[in-house]
Amino acid sequence: MTAPTETGSPSTDPDQRRREQRGWYVYDWANSVFITSVVTVLIGPYLSNLACVSAGAENAEACLDPSLALAPLGMDFLALHPNALYPALTTVAILSLIVLLPVVGSMVDHSRHKKRWLFWLATSGSLCTLGLYFATDGYLAASVLFVMANLLYGLSGVVYNAFLPEIATADERDRVSVTGWGIGYLGGALLLAVHLGLVVSADSLGIGADDAARIAFASCGLWWAGFTVLALKPLRNRYGALAARGRGRPGVGRSLRQFGHTLKDMRRYPNTILFLLAFILFNDGVQAAIRYAAPFATQDLGLEQDVLILTILIIQFVAFGGAFLTGRVARHLGSKNTVLVTLGIWSALVASAYFLPAGNVPLFVTMGVGIGLVLGGTQSLARSLYSQLIPRGREAEYFSLYQISDKGSSFLGSLTVTVAVSLTGGYRAAILSLIVFFVIGGLLLWRTRMREGIVAVGNEVPRNL
Repeated sequence: MTAPTETGSPSTDPDQRRREQRGWYVYDWANSVFITSVVTVLIGPYLSNLACVSAGAENAEACLDPSLALAPLGMDFLALHPNALYPALTTVAILSLIVLLPVVGSMVDHSRHKKRWLFWLATSGSLCTLGLYFATDGYLAASVLFVMANLLYGLSGVVYNAFLPEIATADERDRVSVTGWGIGYLGGALLLAVHLGLVVSADSLGIGADDAARIAFASCGLWWAGFTVLALKPLRNRYGALAARGRGRPGVGRSLRQFGHTLKDMRRYPNTILFLLAFILFNDGVQAAIRYAAPFATQDLGLEQDVLILTILIIQFVAFGGAFLTGRVARHLGSKNTVLVTLGIWSALVASAYFLPAGNVPLFVTMGVGIGLVLGGTQSLARSLYSQLIPRGREAEYFSLYQISDKGSSFLGSLTVTVAVSLTGGYRAAILSLIVFFVIGGLLLWRTRMREGIVAVGNEVPRNL
């Protein structure tokens, strides 16, 4: 590990900055496979199958019996249907992240060894993912490993994002954030294509669907760990005023007190708060649209699983190019205006989903292409904009708030969709209702005075804002 440097500013040497930026991109390539292959495609059916077998169901059809129940460790008060295991574990992971993110964010800002934090969080997460290969006896071990991998993925993301203001100048921030996001989509898409080929060819290879999923989990863990090591080599340790004042290792108590000070201190930065509120809303619309596209396609449109798999792959590859396209647009329109344009496109996409005819594969795939075009741009430019609104030396703390906004706000969209589906019996009205998140989030972003907010936190104002 490199010796820590007492400055959070990017290097004045352009070659050094480019070396660090390339390393930073590699970590996006490394960890994106966890979300793309494990979370989005494979772990849900795998956990449901383990749970159904444990509950005594002989096959997937038998597992639809509403009387089936799991009682983890014999605790009847935790009983749930086997098919509810995956969303329940996801909820546990999200709630745990909300609790742990501020603690870890503050501890990282008090530390002089940010690279070490990223290394241990990432490699621990990758080992949990690799461990899923061996979790074949019941559902408990796989459940614990999945929750732990989720936690470590989210916590490592705070440290990873905190490097952004340290490796890129104000004018480079958009390009670097967009490039990292785009490369992450490409890496995830490439390994997902291999995994889907493995799953489709499982019978001809003489292995079962669960065996194919386990092999995919192992490859994700090895990919995540291996590329993390390569990513860390060019990065440098830097630390700010919090770490400079600290003595010894940062404790949990001190980190919690510091996080409390951060929340109070944020009142001095109203534009940072306004941006976070905007992000909570429009990002929730983005996440909900992606999360509920699958049940909308299968239940309301009557599409087959292979169509969904193909569309997911298309979205990943298109999102790779879309991230760079929106980055180029941002150089002409400005970052904030470009995000506002993407939110308008999101609104049009969810509105058109309401009118999609059932069984029309070309139109559904076309919508997937549209989502891919704006998905990476919305998320990467939002990250770049927020990084401009963070006081120097407190990147991990403030990005922990960003991650909390990302994870915690998912309840709003889920609640809206749940109510809409309960009232209408389908997902058409639910998807349409997400327009509210894009419109209100866009209005709050429009009201955010970026230049004033950047100056208030003591950062340099980029030329193209």
